[in-house]
Amino acid sequence: MTPALVVSSGATEAIVAPTRQWLALTNRSLRGMAREGQFFLCIVSPVLLTVCFYIPLRTIMNNYPGMNYAQFLMPVICLQSVGFVATSAAMRAATDGSLGLTNRLRSMPVNPLVPPLARLGANMVLLVISLTWALISGLVIGWRPDSGPLNFAGFIAVALLIGVILAFGADIIGALSHNPQATSQALALPQLILGMLSTGFVPEERFPEWIRPFARNQPISQFTDLMRGFDNGNATLQVAFPSICWAIGIVLAALAGGTWVMMRSSRR
Repeated sequence: MTPALVVSSGATEAIVAPTRQWLALTNRSLRGMAREGQFFLCIVSPVLLTVCFYIPLRTIMNNYPGMNYAQFLMPVICLQSVGFVATSAAMRAATDGSLGLTNRLRSMPVNPLVPPLARLGANMVLLVISLTWALISGLVIGWRPDSGPLNFAGFIAVALLIGVILAFGADIIGALSHNPQATSQALALPQLILGMLSTGFVPEERFPEWIRPFARNQPISQFTDLMRGFDNGNATLQVAFPSICWAIGIVLAALAGGTWVMMRSSRR
């Protein structure tokens, strides 16, 4: 990795262009993913999620008036799949910090933006693979994108955009923590709670009345509603507005955290 970042000649150093630095660090992250089996896990995760929820619940849910559970479930399968990518992103950033790689790169003539952008590039590869297998899983259980190519493109675009935002935010969390175990615990519980207490798996009417406002308005439910809007051909600005607000809020929080990390790095 080091030769790809800095080329030494006698007492002088030729600084490699940031693009080549980004490629070198991205390739490093991809090789690490392959060694750790993350490509395999990002394929298995959406498949297992589909099996675990669709098979036991389809008979009950399909008895609900007007319900096609495969169509209903598909958005949250995609969201949970991109959630796996976010968790992986946080763990990788925390591991780099715990192994001292982050501090090592700070001592080298590497642009501070290159390491997080390289991790984001690798996360995008993982995101595309995970989302592809989520779509394949949905097709197997009977989901069909019947609302035309533009709505299908919107459905995919929302999933990808949410995946990028979550991966970026999770990477910041991992960079802040430098502790893979604590990072895993910090992300797993909120993801589990928000996922199960969302309208992704069951309609809002199936929740007790006292928790319906939370289930309806939390981010997973709002992102799910937007994806269902595209899936049904009923996406409107009114449907999209809550998701846009949540997405902007997550991005602003991540940017604030990223700025703090870079300021802390520059002082060291």
